Amino acid sequence: MRFLTLKGIGVPAAIWALAVAAFGIGTTEFVISGLLPGIAAEFGVSISMAGYAATSYALGVFFGAPILVILGMRLPQKAMLLGLLVFFVVGNVLTALAPSFGWVLAGRVVTSLTHGAFFGIGSILAADLVAPDRRTTAIALMFSGLTVANLAGVPAGTWLGQAVSWRATFLAITVIGVVALLAVLAWVPKTKSRGVPSLRRELAAFGNAHVLLAMGITIFGPAAFFTAITYISPMMTRLAGYSEAGVSGILFLFGLGLFIGNLLGGRLADRALMPLLYATLAGQALVMFVLFVAVESRAASALCVLLMAAFGFASVAPIQRLVLDKARAAGASSNLIASFNIGLFNLGNAIGAWLGGWVIARGFGYASPSWAGASLSVVALLLALASGWLAAARVGRK
Repeated sequence: MRFLTLKGIGVPAAIWALAVAAFGIGTTEFVISGLLPGIAAEFGVSISMAGYAATSYALGVFFGAPILVILGMRLPQKAMLLGLLVFFVVGNVLTALAPSFGWVLAGRVVTSLTHGAFFGIGSILAADLVAPDRRTTAIALMFSGLTVANLAGVPAGTWLGQAVSWRATFLAITVIGVVALLAVLAWVPKTKSRGVPSLRRELAAFGNAHVLLAMGITIFGPAAFFTAITYISPMMTRLAGYSEAGVSGILFLFGLGLFIGNLLGGRLADRALMPLLYATLAGQALVMFVLFVAVESRAASALCVLLMAAFGFASVAPIQRLVLDKARAAGASSNLIASFNIGLFNLGNAIGAWLGGWVIARGFGYASPSWAGASLSVVALLLALASGWLAAARVGRK
């Protein structure tokens, strides 16, 4: 096994290959928001219609992941990852060369097929490449590609789209996809076959109470900060007194919080998984309540956005690890559940964005997504406490 070293800690090169792919996937998912005006102008559609390029991607992630995993159950993990990256490259090429808006949507759907299955299978592979006490850290290192995408990939892609063309952005992402494919080919080891998983056993795990509770945390935990961050621009400009240019700095703090929270969350969860989840979900709720109260303070609101992102993403890798552990304890291979769980993250994002818009539309004000998101975080915390109690009760009965 080839290793690269980070601060003296041996990290399998395969994890860095997965992180490069995660960077490309994260960039292509989130950069679309900055490219919508150019796409709408070229094809003569409204901004709202151009937004279907984001909606189609989200739907493709949610529905595509379980379908592809089921179809690829007989394939080794490495072969499956390579096939998914081929979808990624082809989808971005289709988008970049699209002769009509319909082809843009088709390209986005093809690209989205990579997302859920890749992160699901990739997180399993990353966890299996390291010692048991470093599995959450390994998952977090893979997910670091997503956080770097928000911190650097999306701003760079948006700038390229504005300076050259939105098509140039997708061509650049295609190059990243090719690099990721070659890295996976070269660095990801061939895994030993565990036999063909039983589809019946895989599906039966979805009815396991431990698995269902973990999936509930997946939906409500990350959904909480999406409730607020989706509407952070009007919140900051109309209430906190930031200019439009100042919002870019707020979004940078958000991306920085994601990056820091992801790495710290993975490291600390390997020492105490459930206490870490209790702390991050409670911290997220508290920070969002503070943001609601102190939103008119520029300094306080900026600090809250940083902490909200840090607490929010500090729970992502631990939640995925929790789902993997519960699925395996239920007798499943976890490929299907892990991939479906990535789709649930996206479902939670959609729920959060919808809830933030709903409370604003009901006249509660531009600060209201903060308390609405905090409420979702409290729900996630209650589910985590129930999961911990149920696990302790099962141990007590043995």
